[in-house]
Amino acid sequence: MLASVWLGRHPARTLVRVAVLIVGSAIVFGVVLRPIRASGVSMEPTYAPGALLFCNTLAYRTSEPAQGDIIAIRLAGPNVVLVKRIVGLPGDHVRIVNGVVEINGIPFDEPHVTKRLPWNYDEVAVGGDEYFVIGDNRSMRMDLHDFGRVHRERILGRIAW
Repeated sequence: MLASVWLGRHPARTLVRVAVLIVGSAIVFGVVLRPIRASGVSMEPTYAPGALLFCNTLAYRTSEPAQGDIIAIRLAGPNVVLVKRIVGLPGDHVRIVNGVVEINGIPFDEPHVTKRLPWNYDEVAVGGDEYFVIGDNRSMRMDLHDFGRVHRERILGRIAW
């Protein structure tokens, strides 16, 4: 009687459905949508520390990363990642003047940045296989942030939500 409550009138069909659900979930959340826990404050206010994010690892199979995309960057192995926003594309010249990011001499529109200190960062040229990334929280000293050029092969994927 207890088995019929858990497995229904067709136990074999129910067990197949459970197996398909488990395998499908393992593929989706182990390969395609990788869960990432945000740690630190570098992406505030966009993402709060401790937020559960999902990285779409297939996002850049058919297209290249774009300016404004929030991405996961592989640091050491598949599980240690940074979450940052792309501001500079290959071939761009990026600098920060009094807290304002400039791309090729033009101020970059960043409505998501609500607090900023007057950082200054000398101009760098972004290489052909590189992107310039930075966090959204600029309310701390510049030396407390990880930002700058990142090679394309280190980009794990785009943050889906």
